[in-house]
Amino acid sequence: MKKENDILKWFDGEISTEEIKKLYPNEDFSALEKTGFYTKQLEVPKIDAEKALADFKTRNFKKEEPKVIPLNFKSFLKVAAVLVVLLTSSYFIFFNNEKSFATAIAETETLYLPDNSEVILNAQSTLAFNKKEWKKSRILNLDGEAFFKVTKGEKFTVLTDAGSIQVLGTQFNIKERDNYFEVKCFEGSVSVTQNTNKIILTPGKTFRIVNGEVISLKDFNSETPSWLAQESSFENVPLWQVIDELEIQYNINISTENIDTSALFSGSFTHNDKNLALQSVTIPLKLSYKINCEKVDFYNYESN
Repeated sequence: MKKENDILKWFDGEISTEEIKKLYPNEDFSALEKTGFYTKQLEVPKIDAEKALADFKTRNFKKEEPKVIPLNFKSFLKVAAVLVVLLTSSYFIFFNNEKSFATAIAETETLYLPDNSEVILNAQSTLAFNKKEWKKSRILNLDGEAFFKVTKGEKFTVLTDAGSIQVLGTQFNIKERDNYFEVKCFEGSVSVTQNTNKIILTPGKTFRIVNGEVISLKDFNSETPSWLAQESSFENVPLWQVIDELEIQYNINISTENIDTSALFSGSFTHNDKNLALQSVTIPLKLSYKINCEKVDFYNYESN
């Protein structure tokens, strides 16, 4: 509780802002400073004790009807609400130990964990972990897709809504999107648990679940996932998943009326040229497309 006591001393002016920042250099005090500013604006009225005593002696103590001083309750509630929000948010920011990262559409990010493990987040993905508990248990939460290069050490666990992955030190890729879950091992070994399914992956092996069904796949021989080279590759993947990836990489909305989106696609598309990417997907499936700003319509040749 030393940190809490130091913060209270800082609020009371017993510790300066420079001193508290030196004690806790890695903490963000911006929200707490704002709270301190607003609380100092609510000063307690000063009382002139001598004047109050003189007034008391000369006061006429006739029985009078008690005066009712109306309380502006709405104003009181507004001030109270502001203080509660500021104090709550400040406490949460200061003591919250979760570290999180997020990428937007068409964006990737490389980050390093406290053990120097490297993670590369693909577009529209989030990763979070508890930095305080990291030394005890290397556990992360992933939503989206990421490539991991894990340093050797204690068990390393990645949790997703679709399943969990455990390793000791290895390189692997996880992709978890709506109704799609895939883990590919590039180095070492990976333990994947998904409901009642549990499998150990070695280099070149893939575990894939599509709409709750386990899909059998051939071994691969690449050293890293293709998206690290600005290209998305697919092997017997439903068209709807390929379309989802196109939308994520190019910030577009694809309409597929009268198109069989369950058709399997094998191939790839670049992340650097929208027209070329759309052609790479539609031509092998004998489809065409029309672009209207950020909207794209897929259609069959005969319906043109």
